[in-house]
Order: sequence, then structure tokens, then C-alpha cells
Amino acid sequence: MLPATYRILLRTPGAAAFFCTAAAGRVGIAMTSLGLVWLIHGRTGSYAVAGLVTGAFAVAEALAGPQLGRLIDRFGQTRVLPPALLAHAVAVATLLALVTLGSPAWLMAAAGVVAGATIPQLGALSAARWSALLRGGRSAELPAAFALESLANGLAYLAGPVVVSAVGAGGHPAIGSVLAAVLVVAGGLAFAAQRRTAPSTAAEAHERRRAGRSLLRPGFAVLAGLSLAIGVFFGAMQVSVAAFAVEHGAPAAAVPLYAASSCGGLLAGWLYGMRRWRAAPRVQLALGTSALAIACLPLLVADSLPGIGVAIALTGTTIPAILVVAGVITEATVHRHALTQAFTWLNSASAAGSAVAAAASGQAVDAIGAYGGFAIASAATATMMVLALAGTRALHLPGQPRPSRPSAR
Repeated sequence: MLPATYRILLRTPGAAAFFCTAAAGRVGIAMTSLGLVWLIHGRTGSYAVAGLVTGAFAVAEALAGPQLGRLIDRFGQTRVLPPALLAHAVAVATLLALVTLGSPAWLMAAAGVVAGATIPQLGALSAARWSALLRGGRSAELPAAFALESLANGLAYLAGPVVVSAVGAGGHPAIGSVLAAVLVVAGGLAFAAQRRTAPSTAAEAHERRRAGRSLLRPGFAVLAGLSLAIGVFFGAMQVSVAAFAVEHGAPAAAVPLYAASSCGGLLAGWLYGMRRWRAAPRVQLALGTSALAIACLPLLVADSLPGIGVAIALTGTTIPAILVVAGVITEATVHRHALTQAFTWLNSASAAGSAVAAAASGQAVDAIGAYGGFAIASAATATMMVLALAGTRALHLPGQPRPSRPSAR
């Protein structure tokens, strides 16, 4: 049974409907990239072509996501989502046809760009709805709501890749891509149909300009830097964990190692959202990033699979609190009519960091082994800690006492 905190949230009129439909769509989103790898490699036999198309999809998603978020903030979720989802469905269908016909790689990559540019970031849209739903007297419940979002995201990225890999390994990779698209489109349309909980839009031009300027505040710049760094951490860990398992003669061990981090994060996120924390969000962020930086140190010295498993699980337990607090600070820092843009910019920064780190870590692993990749991950967490500590004043939220300055004598 759900703890009382989560039950109360989901019993709020309209909340369970938009949360569950967005969660279903997220599973499809989590399946899409890996589904493309299975689909294209299964048809062409080339990982290079699969990587090209998947990379084109990911870059387009990262670049176009904030622009789609801007349109949603301007015109509303219920008006923008249906045409975007239709365009995504057409792009996926076109890509499937091109792959089946054995079309040139550049043409498949072009279809991948369109598919990536039109896929909505349902997590950002769901977070914006929680912000609108809990604004005012229930703002203290936002951390629990964002913890629910973190849990939904974690479960999606656990279940989605497993499902699409099982279908692909069974010799039906096209079914995985079709199922992913169906979940994204159906979940997105059902989400858009929940009009009662949709955030309002800015009617006046001056209010839209003010909302856009809120994205230029120092506090949001700090959050964007944190998201970039956490993306570097994720990207480096993905490569390094696999390399460590291979170096120790047990490639299959990479799966339980990844699972240790994911399960630890899910449990920690669940527990974090069950209570209200007295410390200010900026203090929690500084503590969380410091804990992550410290938890990364054993990665640099662990010399066995059990040892690295414990170290990975420790890092996983610190991530949810950081993501939840970053969401709370974003909600309080950015104008309410620019929240979708803000959340999608943070997601895009994380995706960009992950992509760059994956390439850099691959080179580091080739040069000096798995510890080279872990060193990049550790450096990223140290950067996060510095940003959180140095940006304490920029991350001040309205209604909270500001950090005291030393008195001049």
C-alpha cells in the first residue's frame, strides 16, 4: 500500500489520471532509443548505422525539447501535445518503412531527427502540472510529488529497456519500436485529455517576456550546470560499470551492478518523499551533492565486483534527493509560465552531459581501464558539489532567510 503522503497526493482530484498516463508514456520514451538500436541493427547488421540513427534521434530530442516546451508554455499542453504526438507517430512509421526497405543510412537518420524532435518530455509536463495543482497552500507537498515523478522515471527506465530487449532478442525488433510509439502516443494523448489539471498559459505579451527572462536568473544557471554535471556522471557510469565487469571476466555482472544502483535509487527516492524535511532546499542540495561526491570515492579504489557493487549502490541512493530538490528549486525560481521550458532545458542539459561523457569515458577506459571512467564520474560529482556550495545565494528561495554575511569590522 502507498504511504499516506503519496495516497493524499494521488487522491487530489485529477492527479492520479495525469500521473498514470504520463507514467505509461514514459515507459515508451524509455524504450524508444534502445528499440531503434535493436530495429536498425537487426535489419542492417551494423551497429554504426544503428548508432548514427539513434544519435540523431537523441540530439534532436535534446535540442528541440526546450523549443517544444516553449510552445507548450505559450499555447498550453492540450493544444500542442496532440499535433506533436501525431508528427511523432508519422515519423516513427516512416522510419520503420525506411528500415524495412533498406534505405540509405542518411535517410533513416533524417527520420530519426524528426522522431526525436517531436517526442514530448512527459516528465516535464507532469512536473508542471504538479506545480500548478499544489501552488499556494499545498506547496510543502511538492517534494513528495517530485519524488513520485522520480520513482515513475526510475521504474520506466528499468522496465522499458527490459521489455524492448526481450522483444528484440526474440527476433521481433520492429514490435519493440511499435510498442514504444504506441505507449508514447496513447499515454500522451490520454495525458493531454486531462484538461482540468492543465497549467494556465500567459495571456499578455509582457507576462510571457517576464517568464522568459526568469530562465536567465543565476539560480537557474546553477541548476543547468548541475544537470549537465549529473548527465556526465550517468554517462561515465554506464561505460565504466560495463568495462569494470569485462575487466574482471564477468561481463554478465554488469546487469546486476546497474540494477543495484537503480534499486537503491528507487528505495531512497521512495523514502525521501515520505517525510517533510526542515532544511532549506539549497542546504539539502549542498548536502546531497556532497554525499554523492564522497560516495564516488570508493569507485576509484574498489577492486572486486562485490566492492564495486556496494559503491555503486551508495551513489544510487543519493541521486533521487538531488533530483527532487533541484525540481523544487526550479519550481520556485522560474516563472510559472516558463516551467515546462525550464524542466526540458534541465533534461536536455543532462542528456548532453551524458552523451559527451559516454564518448570521453570510452576513450579513458581504452587508455587506462575502468578507473579512468570512474575518475570522470567522480570529477562530475565534485563539480556538482562545488556548484551547489558556491551557488547557495543564487539558489535562495522567496520566503527563506538569506545566508548571513560576515559583518565588516
